[in-house]
Amino acid sequence: MNVAFFKRILGFLTYTSVCFSAGYFIIQLLPVKLSSYVQYLLTILTSIAIMMLTGYLIHAFSHNKRVNIYLEIIHALRKIANGDYDVQLDLNTGKKNEMTEIISQFNHMAKQLKQMEEMRQEFISNVSHEIQSPLTSIVGFAQALQSNKLTTEESNHYLHIIETESRRLSKLSDNLLKLTSLESEHHPFERANCRLDQQIRSIILACEPNWLEKELEMDISLEKVSIFADEDLMSQVWTNLIHNSIKFTRQHGTITIRLQQIDDQASITISDTGIGISDQDQFHIFERFYKADLARERTKSGSGLGLSIVKKIIDMHDGSISVKSELEKGTTFTILLPIS
Repeated sequence: MNVAFFKRILGFLTYTSVCFSAGYFIIQLLPVKLSSYVQYLLTILTSIAIMMLTGYLIHAFSHNKRVNIYLEIIHALRKIANGDYDVQLDLNTGKKNEMTEIISQFNHMAKQLKQMEEMRQEFISNVSHEIQSPLTSIVGFAQALQSNKLTTEESNHYLHIIETESRRLSKLSDNLLKLTSLESEHHPFERANCRLDQQIRSIILACEPNWLEKELEMDISLEKVSIFADEDLMSQVWTNLIHNSIKFTRQHGTITIRLQQIDDQASITISDTGIGISDQDQFHIFERFYKADLARERTKSGSGLGLSIVKKIIDMHDGSISVKSELEKGTTFTILLPIS
């Protein structure tokens, strides 16, 4: 701060000296011979006039430049108001000051709005696609059922498909509402002391018919760990992750679930020997509507929202979730949650 102050003082003195020298030079050019005292007075007055004139010109130039910047901002705001978020103002305004800060923040805001608009359009496109696909199947098979040429076996098969697609639509709607609610500020979020080991164990038991049907080996090790969390929301996390492991693990595979306390965090790992996820898909696996390629397709009746909901709930609890996977070898999800 002191350095800047002295720089300003030095600049002012230099500016005054230049103006005084210019005034003296102008007086010397006068054809009339003047006394030293009169020359001195005229030099001072001329120097002051030069200072005022140059000051006015500098102010006028700066004012016009500032006005132009304001006009650019107003024009950019009008474009944003009309739905055009592809706006960036020029930051080349000289040294850093409050105006460059305003322009920088404006550009950041415009960039964020553009990203939000792209996400909104992608969201609408994905929702439309997810809804249209089962509706097309339902309409097509409903029309086929009107035919008198179908056997009882074919009719039952078509009815089963209609029921499956209807359930998928219902689940999609439920997950959309759930995710929207979680992202709003009005979703009930009630933390309390929760025995994590008991909660995970009860969900494993609730899924018993599913893993028994595929004859999966369940390798479970749960330390006694308590956290401060919303029990209902955390239940959705474990239900989703364990169901996914069962769904994508082949017959006679193994699912390993570990819970332990590491320092001031609860560490939960859910591993399987399933089909795995490619490196590319792992970067997007928590995005809305994202479904990994190969076997993680529509045949598995997923909506692509489950892991987005899981990620959101973990974030709400100030935790983290990561995934490591290798195709045809299996997947491991690791969740870290604060103890207190």
